[in-house]
Amino acid sequence: MIWIGTSGWVYPHWMERFYPKKLPERAQLAYYAQRFPTVEFNRSFYRLPTREQFAALYQQTEDHPDFVFAVKGSRYLTHMKKLNDPAEGIQRLITAAEGLQERLGPFLYQLPPRWHVNLERLADFVRQLPSHHRAAFEFRDPSWLQSEHFPRLAQILHDAGFALVQSVGGSLPTPLDLPVVGPFTYVRFHHGAHGIGLSEEELTFWARRLKDASKQGRDVYAYFNNDPDAYAIYNALRLRELVGSQAVQPG
Repeated sequence: MIWIGTSGWVYPHWMERFYPKKLPERAQLAYYAQRFPTVEFNRSFYRLPTREQFAALYQQTEDHPDFVFAVKGSRYLTHMKKLNDPAEGIQRLITAAEGLQERLGPFLYQLPPRWHVNLERLADFVRQLPSHHRAAFEFRDPSWLQSEHFPRLAQILHDAGFALVQSVGGSLPTPLDLPVVGPFTYVRFHHGAHGIGLSEEELTFWARRLKDASKQGRDVYAYFNNDPDAYAIYNALRLRELVGSQAVQPG
């Protein structure tokens, strides 16, 4: 199945474009969950919430038992320590995020730009992640995807059962001819080829790719990070229409 949502849900510029004019912030997640089956929670990148705060998000979605949160890993792990000596940071992240209980979906680990490939450190980091939680990795320095490094990178992720993020737009779009890595698919839409939003042609192209992945038995998670002017909302809803019956519907 294909889960389609947005990266984050609290944006002032979504008021009146998506949220009713006077809807308080505390009610926005419940409103969002009526219309989308998943969200990428990115606040944890900047400051890790407590387990109790994650549990509060669980309660806010209690009317939507199949709702799924993808959780972005802390920049403390990826940007400050650059995956070095991660055991304590991983434990804190996992313990806190498990406050989401069965609504906890994959973790996203986004590596920093201008940090050159370090496969030994990646392998050590991956070994310390719990195998019962899905994880996807987004690389933002081109050295990681170069032909002399990519086969081993792919093997490290494959052996652990983790995925390589397919990035669309952004600072380092994933080349479309790269092999798919991992047992599930994770796509992040940063912007379109000609602006913030994706065109109908681009969305149709990605709908075909995501449906093909789903038909192969892969779970698919797709998140739109192009929040300005609520393009993320419009693009996500349209992609869901194009995917059709293979898309998970809000419920």
